[in-house]
Amino acid sequence: MPVLKKADRLKVVSRLLAGYPAAGCALDFTTEYQLLVSVVLSAQTTDRSVNEVTPALFAVAPDAHAMVALSPGEIQEYIRRIGMYRTKADHIWNLSNMLIEKYGGEVPGTYEQLIELPGVGRKTANVVLSVAFGEQRIAVDTHVFRLANRIGLTKEPDVLKTELALMKVIPEQNWTAMHHALIHHGRQVCSARKPRCDECILLDVCARNGV
Repeated sequence: MPVLKKADRLKVVSRLLAGYPAAGCALDFTTEYQLLVSVVLSAQTTDRSVNEVTPALFAVAPDAHAMVALSPGEIQEYIRRIGMYRTKADHIWNLSNMLIEKYGGEVPGTYEQLIELPGVGRKTANVVLSVAFGEQRIAVDTHVFRLANRIGLTKEPDVLKTELALMKVIPEQNWTAMHHALIHHGRQVCSARKPRCDECILLDVCARNGV
C-alpha cells in the first residue's frame, strides 16, 4: 500500500482518536506487576484469553513474591489454556525472581530495565511504560503493524521500523491513544481477513481503497 500524504495521515489520526475516545488497555489487572505479567502472557494470544486465566492465577500469586513461591509447573496449570503456556510460565517465574532480586519485587520504570526481564521485549516494555507509568509510547503488536501499513500511515517491512515511522507520523502527545485506537479499530472494523470497509470511518482516506 502507498503511504498517505501528510494531510490524509492527520485525518486518519484525528478520526481514530475521535472514533475511539475511550480506547484503553483491554487486559484486566490491578497492579503494575499484574499488568506486566498479563502483557507477557498476551504474546500471540488474545487479551480475552489472558483475562480468562489471570483471575485464578492472581488470586494465588498477586505479586512477584507469591509467584516465585509457585513452581513453573504450577504456573503452567493456571495458564495452560493459552498458547505457549510452558514458555510463558518459565518467563513469568524468572522475571518475578529477577524483580525480587533487583527491584524488591517492584516493576522498574525504564525501558532499559524492563527489556532485561525474561520474556519482555520492546512491545511489552512500551505497553507497561504507557499504561502503568503514563509515558507516551506506541507499542506495535499485530493489529497496529497490520493497520498502520494497510491504511497507509506507514509502509514498513517489520515491527520496529513501523514503530519508528509511526513516531514521526503521529504527534507525540497522541502516541498512546493512537496505539489503543488502532487496536480497537483492528478488532472492531478493520479485521485481517474481512475488513468492513463500508462501515469504516477512514473509507475515503485509506490507502487500501486507492486514495
